[in-house]
Amino acid sequence: MFQTHVGATQDEASIAYLRPETCQSIFTEFKNVQNVSRLKIPFGIAQIGKAFRNEITPRNFIFRSREFEQMELEFFCHPKESKKWYEYWVNERYNWFLSVGVRKENLRLRPHAKEELAHYASGCTDVEFHMPFGWSELEGIADRGQFDLTQHAKFSGKELDYYNEETKERYVPAVVETSVGVDRSCLAILADAYHEEEVKGEKRVVMRFHPSIAPYQIAVFPLSGKLREPAIKLEKELRKTFVADYDEAGSIGKRYRRHDEIGTPFCVTYDFQSEDDHAVTVRHRDTMQQDRVATDQLIKYLNDKILG
Repeated sequence: MFQTHVGATQDEASIAYLRPETCQSIFTEFKNVQNVSRLKIPFGIAQIGKAFRNEITPRNFIFRSREFEQMELEFFCHPKESKKWYEYWVNERYNWFLSVGVRKENLRLRPHAKEELAHYASGCTDVEFHMPFGWSELEGIADRGQFDLTQHAKFSGKELDYYNEETKERYVPAVVETSVGVDRSCLAILADAYHEEEVKGEKRVVMRFHPSIAPYQIAVFPLSGKLREPAIKLEKELRKTFVADYDEAGSIGKRYRRHDEIGTPFCVTYDFQSEDDHAVTVRHRDTMQQDRVATDQLIKYLNDKILG
């Protein structure tokens, strides 16, 4: 526990402990959420917030620190179905990292051995990423059984059971928990995306972010300052659909490199030929391939590339 003091004076009366997890309020508010929302089992409650642990040796940049951001989901289900939902969430959480662009070869699932499990858990699996400093945990998914709600009910004196009106069954729900470090996930995505390569004798640094999380999805360049007006008009139109940027500073090559370094997947160049053929050049970040695309087909073309 991370001990601190509340207020201007420091004495025994001002001692407080910062939370090491974010999930406890989910359990204490389970009944309120279920009643107010009229939710039926199974359902989940998710939240994100600060957590604090008095780590002896914080290290590896933001991977291990005393203050960190944590996302947690507590999924409440029938005790007889907890194994099914545990396997479901292991698969879903692994696929989530793939969906934001983390490469499969850098991810793995590590089920805990029996001696690693908490006394109340029937299963636990970590999603691990191959960091520059070795395989490391990003997220843990656990089948915690009925332990959490029964313990809160025991010490609070409040019933935290659930009544199924259809089956006329009353029971304490089991919980499948998934807990992920936001900072760790951010570090994994950055480490996975960073690439250096040589292009025509020069080093190219590129962040290969998935389009869904790239700071900009599209950058629009005018080949010349004389083409500023139609290029800005195009960028404003693209901004209705994508996260777009406009850049006219420096040569086209320098603009490409700038956007390679921040991970922009596609750069669109409006040139003098565009005035006649109503088309633009789309350059792909990862392959550096360039395609000529009609402006009236540009949004569809980019959507196919980004969503496909």
